[in-house]
Amino acid sequence: MMFTPFEPKVNFRYKLHMNNIPVYMIKTSALPSLEQGEIIIDYINVDFKVKGKSRWQDISVTLYDPITPSGAAEVHNWIRDFHHNSETGIDGYAFPAGSGYKRDIKIEVLDPKGVPVETWSISGAFISSANWGSMDWSSEDAKMIELNIKYDYAVLS
Repeated sequence: MMFTPFEPKVNFRYKLHMNNIPVYMIKTSALPSLEQGEIIIDYINVDFKVKGKSRWQDISVTLYDPITPSGAAEVHNWIRDFHHNSETGIDGYAFPAGSGYKRDIKIEVLDPKGVPVETWSISGAFISSANWGSMDWSSEDAKMIELNIKYDYAVLS
């Protein structure tokens, strides 16, 4: 059997386009994943399974937090302006698209020349949790922000 040479996709060649957060701030991102539920049909002393609901699983994203522009401020502004304003107690609407808190985001997997070879279009995304990290006098690590993103569905093209 002969080996067929190929160029693999690699984990470090990608861009995540998410709201007003600059692409270079994104350190890590999970790709979409889907879980299929099951329905068990019982019959006398046996059972069989059929597919239940399809549920898209959350995506975790880790951001660098530069001094300028501040990653912490960009995330906070997205939450304050569209999700929930802690000072007024006012929540935002989910829709209409682009002006509600739900946004469409895109993950592009790139080839060695930087050309997209795979694009995940993620619809109805919003921040379900944000962790602005911690400070530590004994650490030399870059400050990170961790986000959990919920969404309605994803399409691969």
